[in-house]
Parts: sequence; C-alpha cells; structure tokens
Amino acid sequence: MTRPLRIEYEGAVYHVTSRGNARQDIFLDDEDREEFLDVLSEVVPRFNWICHAYCFMTNHYHLLIETPDANLSTGMRQLNGVYTEAFNRRHGRVGHVLQGRFKGILVEKDSYLLELARYVVLNPVRAKMVRHPRHWWWSSYRATAGEITPPRFLTTTWILTQFDKAPDRAILAYRKFVKEGRGIVVWDDLQGGILLGNTGFVDRLRPLFKDQAAAKEIPRRERLAARPSLDKLFAGTVSNKVARNEKIYEAVRIYEYTLAEVQAFLGLHYSTISIIAKRVGQEKEHQK
Repeated sequence: MTRPLRIEYEGAVYHVTSRGNARQDIFLDDEDREEFLDVLSEVVPRFNWICHAYCFMTNHYHLLIETPDANLSTGMRQLNGVYTEAFNRRHGRVGHVLQGRFKGILVEKDSYLLELARYVVLNPVRAKMVRHPRHWWWSSYRATAGEITPPRFLTTTWILTQFDKAPDRAILAYRKFVKEGRGIVVWDDLQGGILLGNTGFVDRLRPLFKDQAAAKEIPRRERLAARPSLDKLFAGTVSNKVARNEKIYEAVRIYEYTLAEVQAFLGLHYSTISIIAKRVGQEKEHQK
C-alpha cells in the first residue's frame, strides 16, 4: 500500500487538499462548512500555522498553509479528525469522511504563493458554481478583497502587501489580479506531484528527500521529485572513470533512472551501464 511523501521543515508553505472518502461529499450543506470553518479556526492558532487562503467545495477543500514549526501532518490529523467526528455526529454516520491521506504540495513562497492564492479562490468559478468568487461564501476571497472582516485565523497581510503598501490600493489590485486569473494554468512547473518551485528551490530541498528515497511504499514520482538531473549528477565526472562509475551506480540504483535514460546521456551501451551499476553495488556491499 502506498503512502504519500511528507517533507516538513520550519517555514514550509503548502497547498493542501483533502477529498471525501470514495469521492463522496464532505460538506452536505452550509452548516457542515460552518463547522469545518470553526475547526480550522482552532487548529490554525493551536499549531501556529499561517493560513493564507482557503476554499471549501463540495467533496474537497483547499488550504494554503505556512508552518513555522514543521508540523503539517500533526495539524492535519487534528483538523480532519475533529471534523470527521463532528460530521458523523451531526448526520448519524460512522466511518471515514475524508480520504486517509491528504495531499500537500510544497510551494516556493515568493514565486508561487500569490498565484496559488488566486487559483484557490477561483475554484468555485472554474466549477461553474458561481460567476464571481465573491458569491462563494466559503473561501477567503471576500476577506482578502476587503468585503468582510477576515476570520481570526486568516492572514491576508502577505498577499495584499505583494500589491501595494497602501491597504486600499492593495485591495483593488488584488481584486483585479483575481479577476484576470481565469484560465491561468498554475501547475506547469509542478515536479513529482509534490514540488512547485524553481530549480534553486528544488535543489535546497533535495537533502530532505534522500532519507525517503528508498521507501518503496511512497509513489515513485514523489520519491524522485527532487532527484538531480543527469547533467548535475555527472558534472565533472565523465572523464574520470571511477567517479563516472560511481555516478552510474547512483543514477540507476538510488535515483532510479532507467538504463535507456543513462545510455542516452552517456552514450554507453545499456548492458555496460547495467554491469557497472551491479559491480559498484557489489563493491559497496563488500566494504560494509
């Protein structure tokens, strides 16, 4: 059974989604959404989260969460667990309401958080549930757009100050920004389904992925989301046979590049690559 990769560190920013078990609705009416809002308002300060945006749909929800204390998983267990108990109690049900494993995409704050904040509040518009995000009460749009007082758990400061230091001008610019966001694609730079950031961002996170690289129960594309490119892996080693062979071993056995991929990069026959990877692996075993 697979489990999602969880990379947590102080100051991480995530786009979080959680869906209904077996694709069922998790909000049957607005009273359910109000209950979830209440639970979220308790979880955010309890776990010292910063909530930049949210949107509650019908069978799933979206959150943009910053975690100063590297505790996303712990907080999500509380959020989903408490809401599940409340939902089942109200509707006379038992069992799971939400899928057991939430989706948490690591986001490079300076480059992508603003775009994702727009994406999140436009979900009801894309789903043709409303014509304008202000008509969907269950998102952070109206609070960030200055139309209602923000709930105490929502932080609008970072988003608005990206537009202007003056609050009134910032709000107007935010409204215009969201209005122009329909049809904008935000996931083109997503890597491995869990990383949204530029090359430098991925490089900085790479060491955090190494400890989980061998965990086969984690989906392959997530485990290898931050693996180095073959260009980087083999930089400065091609003319040094010993170093090159070590990198061939890493490429095939650690980072799971296919023999065909390494063959295309190095120009060696795939059988040669296989033999080298096997020999270096055996040498490492003997050195233990």
